[in-house]
Amino acid sequence: MAFDGLFTYSMTADLQQLVTGRITKIHQPNAQEVVLHIRANGSNQKLLFSIHPSYARVHLTEQSIDNPAEPPMFCMLLRKHIEGGFIASIKQHEFDRIIIVEIESKNEIGDPIVRELHAEIMGRHSNLLLIDKEQGKIVDSLKHLPPSVNSFRTVLPGQPYIAPPAQNKWHPLAVTDEQLTLFFSEPKTAKEVVSQFIGFSPIHAEELLFRLTGTDDHVNCFKNFIASFNSGGTKPMYVIANNKTYFSPIALTHLQGDVTLYPNVHELLDRVFFARAERDRVKQQAGDLERWLQNEIDKLILKTKKLNKDYDRASKLDQFQLYGELLMANIYAFEKGVKEVTVTNYYSETGDEEITIPVSERKTPVENAQSYYTKYTKAKNALIMVQEQLEKTKEEIAYFEMLAQQVQQAAPGDIEEIREELAEQGYLKIRHARKKKKQAKPEPERYVSSTGVAISVGKNNKQNDMLTFKLAKRTDIWLHTKDIPGSHVVIHTSEPDETTLREAATLAAYFSKARESSSVPVDYTEIRQVKKPNGAKPGFVIYFEQKTVYIDPDEAVILQLKKQS
Repeated sequence: MAFDGLFTYSMTADLQQLVTGRITKIHQPNAQEVVLHIRANGSNQKLLFSIHPSYARVHLTEQSIDNPAEPPMFCMLLRKHIEGGFIASIKQHEFDRIIIVEIESKNEIGDPIVRELHAEIMGRHSNLLLIDKEQGKIVDSLKHLPPSVNSFRTVLPGQPYIAPPAQNKWHPLAVTDEQLTLFFSEPKTAKEVVSQFIGFSPIHAEELLFRLTGTDDHVNCFKNFIASFNSGGTKPMYVIANNKTYFSPIALTHLQGDVTLYPNVHELLDRVFFARAERDRVKQQAGDLERWLQNEIDKLILKTKKLNKDYDRASKLDQFQLYGELLMANIYAFEKGVKEVTVTNYYSETGDEEITIPVSERKTPVENAQSYYTKYTKAKNALIMVQEQLEKTKEEIAYFEMLAQQVQQAAPGDIEEIREELAEQGYLKIRHARKKKKQAKPEPERYVSSTGVAISVGKNNKQNDMLTFKLAKRTDIWLHTKDIPGSHVVIHTSEPDETTLREAATLAAYFSKARESSSVPVDYTEIRQVKKPNGAKPGFVIYFEQKTVYIDPDEAVILQLKKQS
């Protein structure tokens, strides 16, 4: 990863398109993200600030992020101070990973005020602060740092704003030709470049050194390298090389691997971070649900082991029947008071083998025979019950594994529907935290194929049932991974072209338990061939007359289909 000072330089340059724009809305989806809706140059933009320790970033996004029913306090404070304000400038602080957005707004009585949003993109130390520029004080921040946590700077409302400690390094835009000539007079390592220049991460240091190897003009090569990051970068790309992932606003020519190019740094970061960040949002909302589902699966697996042992014991019913019949056939061959009886087993292969049968010395021969018949009857009934329990337990394991897969791939808005389903099935209690509005109908996700055909995807069982049995037409094409838990996918046409069919199959493979696999089998058939058995749990169906296509799940295809919708 490489959201370093150079990337921040590119991002700051590209965000100049927002200057003079008006902030129309402010949302805070969670404790680590803030989204500003900005009207600039005749279009609406969404500027995302994230201080997530692993996914900290600032960029424009086209993705939709669900917001809580009640805005957090920091969101309310931002609305009070900067909503309706105009962006006066966007700049980078000292070539570091800090972006400062200056906003001209008005206070409650209409007087002009100037506020600054400081986005500090520094891994686990990332933060977003609202600063009163005139007084130089902190209005508030997403993350508070009392003196007991950070002795250098206190980040609390009302405290003077102190920037993160300056790095004793050369500024890439201020370094002199003489300094560059002297520094590169001898071969350098990437570590030495990172230590000498502010804003460099190892991946960009390696790229610089790779480019320097082909020229003796180190000064101009260095300056051209820095200039390539201006104006939002020259060639934003995502690279998978040596089983690692990299991204940069410029071409990483020193890497050999799978390269994906993007038109700008914003779409690049949406590709790199959004799916991971959304997964993290789901974890925050559904961590307890994931643990509960896994506990239930573990309990059911343990129950299956015990039932199998019971089944093995009950499977001895034939032996009980044999003992009973042999004792009745030899009723006069022994008397009460013995502990065992040796008789001829007429049912053996030779018909003359002797067998020893344990008996109770307190019972008569007839009572001993009846005892084995009783054991036979009980074992026979137990076998039927154990078989039923094993089948039910197997179904419940499949059901919970399907729900666990849905939680892992759910959007934040899908989690509540999964909780409601479990409550309706009697597994969880319905939460009564506060009165809610009338529950909206489950809404499957919408996509559009490259050839303009509508495709729908159910992200949980409620959406699956709604899509398959209420929204789709009988002649629409239905898709699902073969024998693998996954989403119901519907192509809203009876005769899809080959491109649409394969893109829909990619959706089915991607939103399934086989997301990380290759050559995933996906069945497809008409909706009228899909049936729901009586008493089946939500999401379970049977289908007929299917055909199968094999697909490699590709996240890039999913993002493209979503963008077209």
